[in-house]
Amino acid sequence: MTTTIDRQTDWSAIGAAELADVIALRRAIHAEPEIGNHCPRTTAKLKAALEGLPLEIHDSTSTTGFVAILRGGQAGTGSNTRTVLLRGDMDALPMTEETGLDFASTIPGAMHACGHDAHSAMLAGAAKALCARKDELAGTIVFMFQPGEEGHHGARFMIEDGLLDIAKPDAAFALHISPNAPAGVFIGREGPLLASTDTFNVKIRGKGGHAAMPHDAIDPIPVGCEVVVALQTFIARRIPVSDPAVLTVTQIHAGASYNVIPDEVELKGTLRTLSETTREKGREAIRHVVAQIAAAHGCTAQVEIKPGYPVTMCDPRATGIMRALATEISGEGGWSTMPAPMMGGEDFSYVLREVPGAMAFIGVASEGTDPRTNPPLHNVKMTIDEATMAKGVAMHVAAAEHFLANGFD
Repeated sequence: MTTTIDRQTDWSAIGAAELADVIALRRAIHAEPEIGNHCPRTTAKLKAALEGLPLEIHDSTSTTGFVAILRGGQAGTGSNTRTVLLRGDMDALPMTEETGLDFASTIPGAMHACGHDAHSAMLAGAAKALCARKDELAGTIVFMFQPGEEGHHGARFMIEDGLLDIAKPDAAFALHISPNAPAGVFIGREGPLLASTDTFNVKIRGKGGHAAMPHDAIDPIPVGCEVVVALQTFIARRIPVSDPAVLTVTQIHAGASYNVIPDEVELKGTLRTLSETTREKGREAIRHVVAQIAAAHGCTAQVEIKPGYPVTMCDPRATGIMRALATEISGEGGWSTMPAPMMGGEDFSYVLREVPGAMAFIGVASEGTDPRTNPPLHNVKMTIDEATMAKGVAMHVAAAEHFLANGFD
């Protein structure tokens, strides 16, 4: 979809004006990372950065997340008044930082290795910039500051708390940094951007015995190995390449001695898909394959599948807006279309399940580095080009203003 931008604002200049404060806030958050749905120090820093602005603050009751609502001066003056949501996540990962930065993590075993410090700081900068333009805004903006993205379902909890119902969004946008893309380039695609993220836990129970006399036992270990191979065969032969899935067994646990056949083997792993149809096929395959192979060898089996994030599905109209704005902000070549989805997951998908919208990546490779070989996300040495955050602020501001003025037209 092609979107035409009626350029009246220098969004790049607006982003650049906020950069110093955004960098300072990002560094403060980076130095004290917090994990999961309860990030009180991070929430306090963000609220302090927003203090004094004309925002309505509404707290999540099940997390330390919150939404800040800005009601524009022109809101309610026309029949097409709109509401747009901008989201930034704030939680860190259970990793020990090895960047050597002056503002590196001071919390043992916690690090902002996925850029959420930058995400929340950029959103705070955009909130400040948009508050300064409040009188010109013909609608409402919801700034969603969310913990618990790293596997803790923070967005879902905030939605269940009713925070999207206070000012129901008509569209939603989010950014995610990428240290493996050139600084300032925005990357995205229409349709599925990221995969669903189910996990599974399989227990196969046989009958333990002496390792020298396996005929007197029912050894669950080869049964577990057969299950691993059968699941890979199912994915390769039964799932169409046009609607792919990834099924990976990441853990096998059994036994504690060289000469004892254990009673039980445990398999753990993840299922990633790009559609609900293939997601259900994969879930049913795990249940069926495990049960049948276990039974064939005289074992019993227990299968637990834990639903993860939905597919991150980007609305073509919203993606078109971000694509057009990327060229305005970063010039020719400022947008790159992903040729295929990534099989990682993202809980902004919960928002996009409720509201049409899009997420895009923003390249943050530092000057003089090779994006292809930079430490990636979730790496203990991951760093970013902080100056690029000005473009992230600009994209938030531009997406909000453009949508409030034009909708998806």
